Amino acid sequence: MTADQLRRSPLDGLVLEAPAVRIAELPFSAEVNLRADPSDTAVAEVLGGLLPSEPNTVAALRGRHALWLGPDEWLVVGPDGDAPELVGRLHAALAGSRGSAVDVSANRTTIEVSGERATDLLEKGCQLDLHPRAFAAGHCAQTMVAKAQVILWQTDQTPTYRLLVRGSFAGYLAAWLTDAAREYLP
Repeated sequence: MTADQLRRSPLDGLVLEAPAVRIAELPFSAEVNLRADPSDTAVAEVLGGLLPSEPNTVAALRGRHALWLGPDEWLVVGPDGDAPELVGRLHAALAGSRGSAVDVSANRTTIEVSGERATDLLEKGCQLDLHPRAFAAGHCAQTMVAKAQVILWQTDQTPTYRLLVRGSFAGYLAAWLTDAAREYLP
């Protein structure tokens, strides 16, 4: 048996579908924690564009997304298996400068919450103002949802949110979301 055949996600196929809300796990994304100067042209060349410099925003870069976590920190999210090659290229780009690129793919899983009641559902356990005037597509934030630390990222106006949560809290958060969504089930 290969390592890929043995690999299991923390929520192993979680899907809850209702007319007003959908909850599903998106397992195995590549995630690279990047610390760098946001104007570093060598890093921008590797990523295919500049990192977002506005707090709590996301930039789409060559099939990846860079989520602003701090003035010199981003989480670069890409497709499964992308991290080793990306980290290698970023290490080369960062040579001689102050910065780092670390593969943190195994640290989190992603729970996607979407549908017309997605915002209502998340507001039950999140203290952020998720109204579109304050938090819209292309925004992200490090926050708490139901006492679990997450990176919350709104990907579109449907609305669709991605909650990047540590594997050890994934089961708890999925159970909380499923329970909180009961009123939206037929």
